[in-house]
Amino acid sequence: MKAVVQRVTEASVTVEGIVKSRIEGGLLVYLGVAHNDSETDADWLSEKIAYLRIFNDKDGKMNLSLRDLAAGNKHETDILPAVLVVSQFTLLGDARKGRRPSWNGAASPDKARLLYEYFIKLIRKHDLVCESGEFQAHMKVSYTNDGPVTIILDTKDI
Repeated sequence: MKAVVQRVTEASVTVEGIVKSRIEGGLLVYLGVAHNDSETDADWLSEKIAYLRIFNDKDGKMNLSLRDLAAGNKHETDILPAVLVVSQFTLLGDARKGRRPSWNGAASPDKARLLYEYFIKLIRKHDLVCESGEFQAHMKVSYTNDGPVTIILDTKDI
């Protein structure tokens, strides 16, 4: 699994002109599922994201995780401990050869949907608010990256 994790002050997903999901702060996660991914990958990735220390503590140092914020260990900002997960198979695109990316590394839609939904359940099991995009829909994602802070995670790199 691959994830692009962005610390945001706000994020939303719109499908066919209707806002499907919105968070007022926290993390925007673009999630790509590879053909050889399993629940073990989702387990590792959800744990990593929930406890990734990329939020500022009272001294302005990136030392708090989303779980810390959810537990009430935040400072004067009003960042809500929320996650917006957006399925994005294009993270699995291989553009090393030619000009058109190959999508051969991406999971089938059925497998990807199962692991995407499983990942969302895991985030919620960490007592985090989790919103989502619409699987296999054309979405418009709007957000304000805070920092900017962007982290790329790949379960194949562990």
